[in-house]
Amino acid sequence: MIILGIDPGYAIVGYGVLDYRNNRFSVVDYGAITTEAGTPFNRRLEIIYTDLCALMERHHPEAMAIEKLFYNTNAKTVIDVAQARGVTMLAAQQHGLEIFEYTPLQVKQSVVGYGRAEKKQVQEMTRIILNLEKIPKPDDTADALAMAICHGHSSGSLMGKLNKLGLR
Repeated sequence: MIILGIDPGYAIVGYGVLDYRNNRFSVVDYGAITTEAGTPFNRRLEIIYTDLCALMERHHPEAMAIEKLFYNTNAKTVIDVAQARGVTMLAAQQHGLEIFEYTPLQVKQSVVGYGRAEKKQVQEMTRIILNLEKIPKPDDTADALAMAICHGHSSGSLMGKLNKLGLR
């Protein structure tokens, strides 16, 4: 299964594409889509959408794992991230991907085995699981790869199957 992991944002959208077969991951691609500050917000959303569509057309993922949005203290930031997340989900829907959402706690639990793990621990375990020489940069990219790992681990589990069937 080809999994696209996404760490949503409007300045930086981290992505990671993994091939998950026989309980093993292989890295297909990873990086970040960036938009420059000062660019009109509508244009930033267009760049994200266009670049994600190109990524999906290049790699043909079957599933997209994306971080569930959580509210922080800055309402404007959460609204802007929600809009970027919306165009990301639209691109996935239009390309026929199944969309799965995971909380940061679920990702930490899946990658590190501990839901309260520190960010550096998650990044280091991501590097180890994927047999990478160094932790991918920017952090959003490492987070997206962790998201894809989380989905790979979850998709083979009973809970993942129940989620897929809408029974949980």
